[in-house]
Amino acid sequence: MDNPFNLEGKVAIVTGASRGIGQAIAGRLAGAGAKVVISSRKQDGLDPVAEGIRANGGEARAIAAHNGDKAALVSLVRQTVAAYGRVDILVNNAATNPHFGTLLEAEDSMWQKTIEVNLMGNVWLTQAAVKVMRANGGGKIINVASVNGLRPGRMQGIYSITKAAVINLTQTLAMELGSDNIQVNAIAPGLVQTKFAQAIWDNDDLLNGVLARTPVGRIGQPEDIAGIALYLASPASNFATGQVFVVDGGATIPML
Repeated sequence: MDNPFNLEGKVAIVTGASRGIGQAIAGRLAGAGAKVVISSRKQDGLDPVAEGIRANGGEARAIAAHNGDKAALVSLVRQTVAAYGRVDILVNNAATNPHFGTLLEAEDSMWQKTIEVNLMGNVWLTQAAVKVMRANGGGKIINVASVNGLRPGRMQGIYSITKAAVINLTQTLAMELGSDNIQVNAIAPGLVQTKFAQAIWDNDDLLNGVLARTPVGRIGQPEDIAGIALYLASPASNFATGQVFVVDGGATIPML
């Protein structure tokens, strides 16, 4: 029986891949045989990650592109096609969260930056990638949302709103692209020990609050998210689309 998780011959783009969840996903996809193009804002943060993937026997290229820059994202797809001839998998992982505070005290610039990176960047990159996927007969799009998109995070309102929008974007794209054999799904991680979330897990009061409502008794690691990403990138998930896969150690289970 063929391995349904085999990605040999596939080409993946992973954004926000210089560290954390994006780095873990890129490594897992490369380990399954995909050629991986990793992206984030700064080239010097990407190069060691690509070198690490290659050192483990994978194929990777590093192309810097800001997720809030439409032209850079269009170029990212163009360069990927020039290098590998196709795009089969897109992982929209890049995000920002510049405002930690209440909604009503946030400056307009904070709203604009967060919406541009967390939502519009995903739209722009998906638009460019889908053109290539359609020509190739299908593809997989994985949007990294958050449990905060399902219920708002305290003092993280703008971020939560954009992640809720990412979930709706996922469902809408799944409806619109199903006939093109393109499956679109979202991953909603809980608290993961990354630099991005350090303000939470490095604060004892906030961390203990999360642990108290997490049945597995720990927060996540980037590799905990990479496994579901491999499933969603692979033929194993061909009949799954428009879904939100929560990976949070059980933290969002309703409990008394």
